[in-house]
Amino acid sequence: MSSDNDMVWLRAVMLTALLLFALAPHLHADERIRVLSYNVENFFDTKDDSLTSDNDFTPNGNQYWNGVKYKAKTINIARVITAAGGWDGAAIVGLYEIENSYVLNSLVKYSPLKKRGYRFVHYDSPDPRGIDVAMLYDPQRIKVLKSRKMSVLCNKKPLNTRDVLYVKALLLGADTLHLFMVHTPSRRGGVKESEWRRECVMSMVRSRVDSIMAKAPANILIMGDFNDYPDCSSMCKVLGAKKTDGTIKEKGLYNMFWKHAMEGKGSYKYQGEWNMLDQIIVSGKMLKGGGLYTSQDKAVIFETPFILEEDKQHFGYKPMRTFNGRRYIGGYSDHLPIYIDLFLNREK
Repeated sequence: MSSDNDMVWLRAVMLTALLLFALAPHLHADERIRVLSYNVENFFDTKDDSLTSDNDFTPNGNQYWNGVKYKAKTINIARVITAAGGWDGAAIVGLYEIENSYVLNSLVKYSPLKKRGYRFVHYDSPDPRGIDVAMLYDPQRIKVLKSRKMSVLCNKKPLNTRDVLYVKALLLGADTLHLFMVHTPSRRGGVKESEWRRECVMSMVRSRVDSIMAKAPANILIMGDFNDYPDCSSMCKVLGAKKTDGTIKEKGLYNMFWKHAMEGKGSYKYQGEWNMLDQIIVSGKMLKGGGLYTSQDKAVIFETPFILEEDKQHFGYKPMRTFNGRRYIGGYSDHLPIYIDLFLNREK
């Protein structure tokens, strides 16, 4: 009889040990925060704003932008954010080329994203087309402590472009992160001819970063559509964002997507070539470990098949856009989203 009891006891111990072994990674794993960056390409409402050049995206405009197309665009963006966010969902989402708070409300309250309970931070900017930068965030994991728009000045004169969005946030009630969401001026008129505009924006961001880290290293994250590559002057010289394969300094800035660019990857395809216009830069403090941390392998270009289409003119695939010229396709964006996973070690 005792032999049977011993066997039952032994099996129970073995089963408990197996369960603890299986659960160990989950019990002790550091908490993950996914930060997503996505240029959603012309997310306009259908109404004419008399103060901006948005006429193309109205029912009588060149794109014949109506309620049906607007609803489809909203659902498409929500679908991408949901897919890229993974099981837990992205805790922070930087969005570029959104027109106003109306389209953001459509996204967080009347699309499949509603169940996520996102809130947003947004300010109107002086961009001539009326497109802005915004941030969605999960209030269960992210607390916004401070936010402001940073208007761009060049030679003390205002530049009519997208403002930089700055947000100071508390993550998981434990560590602070300074976020900069950027959509620099385009290359229209020539790369060299327009370079000074992008350098002005990044000079302003660099100045603000230096101010934050004047006393001590800080958790800094800069993301967006920079309309430049990691090795362009605005990024590597003015902002001073370096590769991650050298010596890491806590107060330094490091471009998590430089490696992708060197491998010929990108978030935007132009004339058959992939370009790494969308990037995420972090401070060295986050690469050195400690409280809030990340690593090079956690930087991802999200290229799931449903947001791609065959590139018949060149080769391979390209992002499936909403329009090809004036022809409506019903796709997602001309950019691919990118993301980075941050982790919080509470035992710092």
